Amino acid sequence: MSNHGDPFTNSDFSPDFESLEPVHEHEGADGVGHWTGRLVLFLRVMSGVSMLKGLYHWAQVCGIGAGGDLFENHSIAWQTATVFFAVIDLVAAVGLWLAAAWGAVIWLTSVASMLVLVIFFPQVFGGGFFSVLLEGGLLGIYLWLALKSAQEQAP
Repeated sequence: MSNHGDPFTNSDFSPDFESLEPVHEHEGADGVGHWTGRLVLFLRVMSGVSMLKGLYHWAQVCGIGAGGDLFENHSIAWQTATVFFAVIDLVAAVGLWLAAAWGAVIWLTSVASMLVLVIFFPQVFGGGFFSVLLEGGLLGIYLWLALKSAQEQAP
């Protein structure tokens, strides 16, 4: 039996174990810029907020802490919106924590949906000036940090 094509038994094979080391942030590149680092920190904080919001909505679906206000007793619009945000906020939390582009897109979809719901359909969750101000402010901070990070990356 010949070991001619088997690299593991071939004496000419020498594994390059140095290529298996983890990538280090500052090797070969200038590293992450200040604005990009701030953007990633913001995304991680928003990941935690999205996680809490998603868990809150799931608590509403499951009836945890609802008292006598059960999920089934609400309108179809409220139920639909609650389930939508229960899912999308948790998915956004994962994507934001990873600082993935899709996470920011999902989070922006969640924020825009909540703004539309609160502004144009106040009968669903109830209109709240504070909610609009908070969600709009977070959206503005994200856009500002994303622009600064993009300017930092430009040659």
